[in-house]
Amino acid sequence: MPPIRSNDTIKTILNYIKKETVLFISLLLALASAAFVPPDNGYLSYIDFHTLTILLSLMIVMAGLRSLGIFSGIGRWMLERTSSVRSLALVLVMLCFGFSMFITNDVALIVFVPFAIDVLSIACLENYLIRVIVLQTIGANLGSMFTPIGNPQNLYLFSRSGMGMNGFISLMLPYTLLSFVGLTAACVMLKGRKAVTVKVYPNRALTAPDKRKTAAYILMFLLALISVAGAIPVYVVGAVILTAVILMDKRVLRDPDYALLLTFMFLFVFIGNMKRIPEINEWLRGVIRDNEILTSVLASQVISNVPAAILLSGFTDNIPQLIIGTNLGGLGTIIASMASLISFKYYGKAADKRIGAYLGVFTLLNLIFLAMLLLLNYFV
Repeated sequence: MPPIRSNDTIKTILNYIKKETVLFISLLLALASAAFVPPDNGYLSYIDFHTLTILLSLMIVMAGLRSLGIFSGIGRWMLERTSSVRSLALVLVMLCFGFSMFITNDVALIVFVPFAIDVLSIACLENYLIRVIVLQTIGANLGSMFTPIGNPQNLYLFSRSGMGMNGFISLMLPYTLLSFVGLTAACVMLKGRKAVTVKVYPNRALTAPDKRKTAAYILMFLLALISVAGAIPVYVVGAVILTAVILMDKRVLRDPDYALLLTFMFLFVFIGNMKRIPEINEWLRGVIRDNEILTSVLASQVISNVPAAILLSGFTDNIPQLIIGTNLGGLGTIIASMASLISFKYYGKAADKRIGAYLGVFTLLNLIFLAMLLLLNYFV
């Protein structure tokens, strides 16, 4: 077997860095902060293993259900009942909006954006592709803000806040309702002159073992929800889920986003070190104090809302305002929510793609929804 050339190795490393830019930025920040605060026993206390355990558990469960085609099967069933461009767009967008509340915005987009591309291409509706995918992306980012498990920063901030599940949902309910109204209006505004008959490939029938796996994953999901609510220790649930998947379907363990978990860990180290430098600690607290929403929205535009949530949470006790700000901050630039890059990558693989037009429509619609929700925040 010929040796691997060094140029190929370097190219592979550079491609991975390009793919996981946020991970490597967080690593550099952690290393730079270690120059000011040398590693000691305090480093271990920085890391929120509680959040990481819940996040990994949910990732594993979602990967298992996705591998069985459960989510796409529900989508196919709903699409067969559409008859117009408006109803078709509404189903595709609301699938992302509704499912993201429970399976995370990333998973919702991974499942339903390729699905939308296939459906619109089969129906010869490629001219609607950009608007539908952009609305799907906005829908996933806004639907996910409704629950603590909808996206990674919610899970982290929820564990930091000390609030209950009802308190979190009540906090985000007004923004979620307005988002639903806005997305519905945007879909209704899409006009098509012809009736649409959608033909989708039938789902692979679940075998008896698949049905047992589905039931097991649903049970694990319920256990994860209960652990998020604090009724069962998260470490017990995490151990149960990991053991069950190893015994039942260990291939699923290849699918979770381990780079995201490492990003969390590096950011925890960076923030922990910054808090131990008095001058920086006081300065950041002064900047953020009473400006949590605006600061988190602006920070999200540059570093995305997950790192913004972790970074800013180290310098303010007003976690509910950070929850609102980082969720709204997922709107705006293409990197404001890393989930948005998932849709962008899928569209980039589509035939007759128009990248400039996509980015233009994406930015315009995101800014409209962001302005609408910030205005709501002003009155709430």
